[in-house]
Amino acid sequence: MAAMAVVCMIYSCTKDHSNPGSNKPIRKVHYELFTTEDFSDDQHDIQFNLFMRDSRRTIFDSALGIIKVKDIPDSLHRWIFDKVVPGNNQDSLVVGFTYQLFNVGFSWYLDKFQKGDTLKVIKYSFK
Repeated sequence: MAAMAVVCMIYSCTKDHSNPGSNKPIRKVHYELFTTEDFSDDQHDIQFNLFMRDSRRTIFDSALGIIKVKDIPDSLHRWIFDKVVPGNNQDSLVVGFTYQLFNVGFSWYLDKFQKGDTLKVIKYSFK
């Protein structure tokens, strides 16, 4: 019992109980999706995903709703999403949009988020 009290006292006297790396700056990705093309007659279904990957695994992959290509917003009505990097991962990342054009195929718009950078802006004009 006395040994346990000593362990508790030593732990409570240490200055830093936080997780290692918690003092690192928060990293964020700012996603913007729009088009400058005229797709007003395109009735194909499309689904976009917000995407992040480090060198080992996908750390974020979030599907947006299925829409018609004709409904992709123009640049004045762009969709904007801000996402904090999960776990405040400090590695170099690949970030961007992946998408499926139904009955056509898969594609992507990806860019590198350098190690040490705290903000990455992804502006994707779908064409």
